[in-house]
Amino acid sequence: MIQRIYESAAKATLLDQLIVATDDKRISDVAKSFGADVRMTSLQHNSGTDRVAEVAKEIKTPIIINIQGDEPLLREEMIDDLVNALQDEAIPMATLAARVLDLNLLEDSNTIKVITDKDGYALYFSRSPLPFKASDYFLQHIGIYGYQREFLVAFSQMEQTRLEKAEKLEQLRALENGFRIKIIETPFLTIGVDSPQDIIKVEDYLKEHSYD
Repeated sequence: MIQRIYESAAKATLLDQLIVATDDKRISDVAKSFGADVRMTSLQHNSGTDRVAEVAKEIKTPIIINIQGDEPLLREEMIDDLVNALQDEAIPMATLAARVLDLNLLEDSNTIKVITDKDGYALYFSRSPLPFKASDYFLQHIGIYGYQREFLVAFSQMEQTRLEKAEKLEQLRALENGFRIKIIETPFLTIGVDSPQDIIKVEDYLKEHSYD
């Protein structure tokens, strides 16, 4: 799965460098076997964002994209869309969302919902239904993030916040501290892998859909 994600990310046209950051030697060995640039990080991090921030301190690129290792349906267009959005230095952080028509998923706590203002900035993320009585569609958050490098380093040093802990969604830390998150709508809906059952869902999806 890691190799699939890495190879998809490598197709992005706007990345200068692609790094696998991990604290697990098994992941490191696998990533090196297919030619990835691997950086071993501290065992003390509470999140993948903190891990990415550690590596970001060592490099000078102004924009950092956090490509998580649980998104096997990642497409290169997603990465390029985030990089393009962050050309506006007034945007400290950006992430992706896709429209979902299956309103039954509104009640699924593993499906993260987001609502935005009229300019496309996040108002809130939740595991609960957002909006409460959607009648047409809702926006599902896709866990790929882009940051201005300096903001990412500062963000990783902020204390966890009340809503972040309640929802178990670290992006709420940015909102609670008064920072805006730009939401980029993508036509590509992914399936995040959080359990062995999710891998089966991805495999079934790939059998039914043409995917380059």
